[in-house]
Amino acid sequence: MAQADLALALTAAACLALRLLGVWLAGGLSTDHPAIAWATAVAQATLAAFVTLAIVAPAGALAEVPLAARLAGLAAGVLACLAMQRRMLPALMVGLATMLGVRAMM
Repeated sequence: MAQADLALALTAAACLALRLLGVWLAGGLSTDHPAIAWATAVAQATLAAFVTLAIVAPAGALAEVPLAARLAGLAAGVLACLAMQRRMLPALMVGLATMLGVRAMM
């Protein structure tokens, strides 16, 4: 087995082990437990970091989308999130639709 294949297999195994541990741990905790609040905060911070990178320094196909369209999508997504009781999926869809609409008009 090549070193890259071994590294990939070990990474996948570690991720799977962490997911199993998280499911086991979360099963015994209430939703207001500090560990659950911490995990939620870390997940939201990670998502915010990815969104920031996608807006400021996009890669791949997103790099072809003008900054104005990306910022318009971000603004629409944030407003939708606030208007829809912080539901992320509808806010994401609104943001993406806005970004595509603004890009089409440019």
